[in-house]
Amino acid sequence: MSAEVADIGSRQPHRTASAPEFLGPAERRTRGKVLREAVPRSAHGEWKRPHNRPDPIDALKESNVGRQEQLVPIRFGRMMQSPFAFYRGSAAVMAADLASTPASGIRVQVCGDAHLSNFGGFATPERRVIFDINDFDETLPGPWEWDIKRLTTSFVLAGRHIRLSEADSMRAVRAAAQSYRERMADYAQMRALDVWYDTIDVDRFLKETDSPETRERVQERVKKTWEKNTPEFLFPKFVEHKGSTPTIADDPPLIFHPTADIAPGLESGYREGFASYRESLSEHVRTLFDRYQFCDLAMKVVGVGSVGTQCAIALLMASDDDPVFLQIKEANASVLEPYVGRSRHANHGERVVVGQRLMQSASDLLLGWGKGANQRDFYVRQLRDMKMSAILEDFSAADMRAYGRVCGWALARAHARSGDAAMIAGYMGSSEVFDDALCDFAVEYADQTERDYKGFVKAVRDGRIKAIVEN
Repeated sequence: MSAEVADIGSRQPHRTASAPEFLGPAERRTRGKVLREAVPRSAHGEWKRPHNRPDPIDALKESNVGRQEQLVPIRFGRMMQSPFAFYRGSAAVMAADLASTPASGIRVQVCGDAHLSNFGGFATPERRVIFDINDFDETLPGPWEWDIKRLTTSFVLAGRHIRLSEADSMRAVRAAAQSYRERMADYAQMRALDVWYDTIDVDRFLKETDSPETRERVQERVKKTWEKNTPEFLFPKFVEHKGSTPTIADDPPLIFHPTADIAPGLESGYREGFASYRESLSEHVRTLFDRYQFCDLAMKVVGVGSVGTQCAIALLMASDDDPVFLQIKEANASVLEPYVGRSRHANHGERVVVGQRLMQSASDLLLGWGKGANQRDFYVRQLRDMKMSAILEDFSAADMRAYGRVCGWALARAHARSGDAAMIAGYMGSSEVFDDALCDFAVEYADQTERDYKGFVKAVRDGRIKAIVEN
């Protein structure tokens, strides 16, 4: 067990000479319930803007340090699309705000950016499609409440974005909160191994949906994604032939080959970075990786919050008709670090990978980390390996509620793997008190986000920051 995982804290003590007592689920549940005396569950419903709250624009500017300057306006342009898009790109702002809110003191491995678009489907190494959290750039041990508050707030903003009624949006928020609480109670009673074995596959996901039409649509999307997200399908889309070696086709400003200044490893063919990555893989996976030969690497702009960081795709070939695409993402310090402490991992790519493996029920076979010739940390995974995210514009009110239930479930399972499910369940209890508090917080913080968004748009219009809106 890594030192970071062992330091998550607030769970049953190890049986050592100094701590011989073993606490069962019932006792740990009671201890969780006692925590309400210091931090009442209703206190989580409060959001008050701190009098010394930093200017969100300054926080966003600070988060641009180290990014590729020419791409920062694209990041801000994507954040201008809506308050929900702004929320997705401003995890640093909310991290500072969450640090001022009540916490029970129970710590888990948190995602750090658990909004609803960072959940979705992907393929396991056994080629099963499962639903889980799929973004861990900000992961660190921290208060479990921060993840569920970021998740529930995202449902308010997403509901407003697709013009659901406020009542329908709140039903989705409550569905996520209630699902998290009830699933955590279930995990509190399960054997430790069973918690780790638990997965949300397509069939279990579909059982949470309320309409046959939605189930049919999801099944059709899984089928199409399976057909279109294979390396063989991506190969003609991303690759062109110049001579005998296939290369990734440029599509500026979103896909482009780096200069030596941006990527010092260019001249050596990125040997240092790939050697570092290879060492992070398990020995049996190295055998697989060694079958591939590196062909090309290009920078690729992805997401919202990641825009401007050094993200790339690499093409490797085992033979003329056997490609694999790897996504390489720069890993910087988590936005949570100023509030929960530094990671015990010297390499932030390793921090991301360890957190991902700890929280996900299954992870990419080629998931690993390394350090480039430019001394930047990074992590690696397969590109688009059956990855599916929610298409909000297709959601009905019933779909949003069902999605809330499954996101709450996935988050509870992720937290139960690293934290003390019994203590968390004991703290939340069996009533709707905690659910009510989350609903109150989600609305209040969504309103705060909309105010921040208006200030952001004004800063763009005033020329304080530059944004490029893509067609």
